[in-house]
Amino acid sequence: MNVVAAENFWGSIAAELGGTQVNVQSVVSDPNADPHEYESSAADAREFADANLVVLNGAGYDDWAHKLLDANPTGGRVTLDVGTVLGKKAGDNPHFWYDPRSVVVAADHITAAYKSIDSKDAAYFDQMRSAFTAMLQPYQDEVGSIKQKYSGVAIGSTEGVFVYMAAALGLRLTTPPAFMNAVSQGIDPPASAVVQVQDQVSSGQIRALVYNSQTATAVTTNVRALAASRHIPTVAVTETLQPQGATFQDWQLKQLRDLEAALSATS
Repeated sequence: MNVVAAENFWGSIAAELGGTQVNVQSVVSDPNADPHEYESSAADAREFADANLVVLNGAGYDDWAHKLLDANPTGGRVTLDVGTVLGKKAGDNPHFWYDPRSVVVAADHITAAYKSIDSKDAAYFDQMRSAFTAMLQPYQDEVGSIKQKYSGVAIGSTEGVFVYMAAALGLRLTTPPAFMNAVSQGIDPPASAVVQVQDQVSSGQIRALVYNSQTATAVTTNVRALAASRHIPTVAVTETLQPQGATFQDWQLKQLRDLEAALSATS
């Protein structure tokens, strides 16, 4: 089964769930590029045309992929839009892979898609789904550990990529949404939001600052420097797997452990 994932975090999960019965290609995978600025190519169009299953993030995050699908209609191709499955729409925070519950829902739907395309191997796909649950357990355990130890602790974030995970961890994300949303959209945050973020950092109102290393701007770089000058730990997160070739759960677990280390250093 040929599977194409618009982003490699869903591609990693799709590969783990499909095992030997799938060939997965991920389109957006460059750890040094901003996924929001991705422009599709003729090679992407060919991969989409040949796919049995296409996995999209949705909610406006990968509109380029929807355009490719619309331009290459194929009767036998199944498309799974994670945002649609979750009841999300364009304008909602699209970083669903940072929500542990959404990851589980997406995994269930990927498995269901595999079974609908290749029903003779349904038992195998059920087995792989169970195996994936086991492989996610250290990640789930780390989420629980941070929530138990640091629930209610204030943190900052340079953009909206970490909003879902902060909620899952029980952390109090105090950065104004206007600041995070602007950075996510590649525009300058309102001056009032910038001042509020700077005040939170300068006065030590947050215990750690999470920043997206793939969407660095002059504003976010200045906020990071201000945090460093106030001895507030900073924790890098990314929108694509790092290092390339890592599994979804290993990538996420590394970032969570980095965050726990930052929180413990300032407790």
